[in-house]
This record gives sequence, C-alpha cells and structure tokens, in this order.
Amino acid sequence: MRVCVALAFGSLVAACAAPEAAGYRDTSRPLTYTSRSDVSRLAGAWHLRGHYPGDERLMRVAYLRDRQGHEAFELVVRACAANGDCEGAGEVWPAEPLGPNRWRLTDPKGGAARDLWVIWVDEGYRTAAIGAPDGGYGWVLDRSVKGGADRITAAREVLDFNGYDIGAMILR
Repeated sequence: MRVCVALAFGSLVAACAAPEAAGYRDTSRPLTYTSRSDVSRLAGAWHLRGHYPGDERLMRVAYLRDRQGHEAFELVVRACAANGDCEGAGEVWPAEPLGPNRWRLTDPKGGAARDLWVIWVDEGYRTAAIGAPDGGYGWVLDRSVKGGADRITAAREVLDFNGYDIGAMILR
C-alpha cells in the first residue's frame, strides 16, 4: 500500500492511501486536516455527537497536556455496574504528535494504536470532525450535548467530503 502524508498545519493538507476494505471511509479519497492550529483551544471536554458502530459507549473526549509538554487524550466511556448504575469512566491514551492536528494514541490496555486527526474545527472551537486515515472510526465532537445543528451538519459534510460513509453515522 502506498501512503503519502503531507505535514503542514497552516493550510488544508491531504493524505492519500490505496483503498482498503475495512472502515467507514473510502481510503482512495484524500483525507484533509484543519488549518486551525491553536492546540490549546482543543483542551477540555468534547461531547460525542456523531459516531460509527463500535463507539456507542464513548461519551466524551478531552485533549490533555501536562507541564512537561506530554500530550494525551482522555476517552470517557459509559460504564454500567451489574445493578444498572452507570457513570463515565475515563482512560488516558498517551498521544505522540505526528504533526499539527494529528496524533498516534497508545491504548493504555495494550491494544492497537489509533491515529487521531482533527479534520475540521469551527472558528470558535465548538465543533470538530475527528477521524483517521484508515477510516476505522469517525466522530463529530461538540462542546455541548445539544444545539449547534448548523455546526454538526458542517462537520458531517466535511467527513463526507473526506470519504466517510455519512449514512452509517449515528447521531446523538
């Protein structure tokens, strides 16, 4: 498989790959990432507003950076006890920067690494389209659990433009 990756954050940049059978994205189409580069504005909670099958338990995502500059993402999933009580349980996935708005996340349980690309974020850093070149997942994240329909639509349109199967996306 041939993979080409451009490393500029200041403008929309594309990555190209040969088609693969798995995932929710046509990998023969270029994958872009956003030119908005204020990583500090990514910090804080982002609520999952759109996802693909397999991420039903995911509730929130948060970008973290410690004082030493180490980066990570906390993935908060809905965890339910046998008695039916449910709450959010977070796992911190260390993140290796691959370039602006792109990271390789390490599963704290030893599973496969996951690339995370910020494909699009609105000017106010309220809504974001997140995904990976292999199309194994795609998310629409928002600062709020409701509202912002125009931004949610825009995020989905950007995912569609980047080859994602919007018909398979589950909205919240």
